[in-house]
Amino acid sequence: MEIVLFGLLAVLLVFMFFNTRKRQKAQKAEQEEKATKTVPGVKVLLQGGLYGTIVAYDPEDLDSPALVEIAPGTIIEVHSQAILRIVEPKDAIDEIDENDENTENDDATDADDVVEANLNVETPEETRARLDRDSDGK
Repeated sequence: MEIVLFGLLAVLLVFMFFNTRKRQKAQKAEQEEKATKTVPGVKVLLQGGLYGTIVAYDPEDLDSPALVEIAPGTIIEVHSQAILRIVEPKDAIDEIDENDENTENDDATDADDVVEANLNVETPEETRARLDRDSDGK
């Protein structure tokens, strides 16, 4: 009877060991993917719930702070691990088209206003150029 209990304990320990290694590999792969995608000009979500645009980030040295622009001209320093995830841009026009099917024609001008507002978002290259212009004047 004791042999069965020791055997069961050994099986559980082996299962825990392999499960922990699998989880660690997945976390490491996720961190590496985030580090390669985190480049200046990319929109990110911080752990505090703030959205911002990366200005400077060093994927090699995770102890150095990352510079994140949360509003035009407002740059903050955050710990590099405070970057929760990269915000993937959604296709705003497809969303508006889906909403147009569910609304009446008198709401069409509102949808056009939303499309125009979404099309005025800066590209990463425009953000870098604007930040370079701003830093030259300081």
